[in-house]
Amino acid sequence: MSRLRVLLVDDQALFREGLALLLGTSPELEVVGEAADGRAAAERAATLRPDVVLMDLRMPGTDGVAGTRAIRAVAPDSKVLVLTTFDDDESVFDAISAGAVGYLLKDASRDDLVGAIRAAARGQSPLTPAVAAKLVARVAALQQTSAASARLEGMSERELEVLRLVARGASNKEIASELRITEGTVKNHLTHVFEKLGVSDRTQAALLARDAGLAGRER
Repeated sequence: MSRLRVLLVDDQALFREGLALLLGTSPELEVVGEAADGRAAAERAATLRPDVVLMDLRMPGTDGVAGTRAIRAVAPDSKVLVLTTFDDDESVFDAISAGAVGYLLKDASRDDLVGAIRAAARGQSPLTPAVAAKLVARVAALQQTSAASARLEGMSERELEVLRLVARGASNKEIASELRITEGTVKNHLTHVFEKLGVSDRTQAALLARDAGLAGRER
């Protein structure tokens, strides 16, 4: 059986050397190359066509996110598996959005790392539990936002303006002043807004608008 070909990408030479030695103890893996940043990684991937690329994220020059995008363009069959010390939300989402199939932290055990490489090569998505939880939470939030946004459909631009200001905590008087209309007109708009949203008060309307991301939008 042919061995899985692995490309190592990290700006720390000692870490790459240690990782190569570690993976070299597995008879099913072969380290075919190394790179110190994302640009070099894409160049090596285009030539070497590795099965899996172990990608660090924060590197001088071209970082891992940009490197992942570049690899997906020049070597689409190569699977990018992030191996990093960072598990903050933006690092996770940026890497997955760029095309990484999995995300591991550098404190992973040898067995976990080898297993993740095998899984990535099979087209699976190996994720540390903390990262998986972040992705589940983000998907749930996106679904909530999408559902809330759908309930705004059919509202007029003026009604959306009123709702946006309600979501920002503005009173009827403040809304009237901002939009240069009367308070009575604001109340009429709110009545229509509540009916279209299926809510009974401004608090519920404000929460729904915030879920839809309306409060932060500029007119």
